[in-house]
Amino acid sequence: MIEPDRDPRLVVVVLFGGRSSEHSISCATAGGVLAAIDREKYRVIPVGITTDGAFTLQSDDAAAFALDSAHLPTVHDNGTRILWPDSASSRTLTVVEADGTRHPLAEIDIVFPILHGRFGEDGTLQGMLELLGLPYVGAGVLGSAVGMDKHFTKTVLQHSAIDVAPWICVTTTAWRTDRDAVVARVEEQFDWPVFVKPARAGSSVGVSKAADAASLRTAIDAGLAEDTKVLIETALVGREIECAVLAGRDGGPPRVSVAGEIVTPSGTFYDFDAKYLDPDAASLVCPAELTDAQVAKMQELASLAFLAIDGTGLARVDFFLTETGFVVNELNTMPGFTPISMFPKCWLASGLSYPQLIDELITLGLETAR
Repeated sequence: MIEPDRDPRLVVVVLFGGRSSEHSISCATAGGVLAAIDREKYRVIPVGITTDGAFTLQSDDAAAFALDSAHLPTVHDNGTRILWPDSASSRTLTVVEADGTRHPLAEIDIVFPILHGRFGEDGTLQGMLELLGLPYVGAGVLGSAVGMDKHFTKTVLQHSAIDVAPWICVTTTAWRTDRDAVVARVEEQFDWPVFVKPARAGSSVGVSKAADAASLRTAIDAGLAEDTKVLIETALVGREIECAVLAGRDGGPPRVSVAGEIVTPSGTFYDFDAKYLDPDAASLVCPAELTDAQVAKMQELASLAFLAIDGTGLARVDFFLTETGFVVNELNTMPGFTPISMFPKCWLASGLSYPQLIDELITLGLETAR
């Protein structure tokens, strides 16, 4: 008896959603990947994590996760449950249907975790995949953890002689213990305005601009609603420049894209609404108008920053271009990945299409696992 040919495509688990405040942005990113991934090369299994942490089998329909400002996409609990391999010697992914029946889905070749924020981009999920022995796309445990925590990102970059904006870190305990002392410290160290950011959140969730002591108190309360510590940073004057990084092949140096620029109206900043809900609030210009020398310096700093946090796979590096040069604002180890996001736009301007970029990330993930 002749057995039917086995499906030669690599099995890719696209993992998205999650418990963080960036759940909907993760879903929108997954929608972009589901729409663009090469179906002749990859068999895709969409696994969505609900806001309370249930792993579910989701529809392989990119339109179901389209970003709509009136209705942000979410992972709905459809009653299914995903069972991961029970040991590092197995790669069988199993689904338990809503009626309780179970059946194997496929042998996993690689996981593409498109999660933003805590419990997905911070090393926790990466640790789970490491324990299971499953190859995955993106930064490892250490790079994810360092890149997620803005305080430690800045600490590592500063130790590597890379310029960052001056900051202080305030914990929930310190804020509850003596609010007046925290405000006094900010007033002593910084001029107004300052920015307040949750240490471990992205997409500008919980970020506020404070112009005085009263608004600072409100901003810290808002930031600590998202995390147990916040960063308070001096406001820098300069252009907002971003670039995309891919790890090098076979141990080679990181590859850095051309620059993109975020242009916002005077007096505003690139908050959550400007990023995802209001198409007129900001413009993404790529490539940005920079001199060859400026591009070269930006690419050098981006590569150094990527290596400093033990980056693998990909990252977006955000800068302020000030009168004295580039200052690193943040690194994002799983940046927004919709077709109109800055990360793919920068690579498109550098000669790499969106489907090619997905293919390259999968290749890098498989290479790292070897």
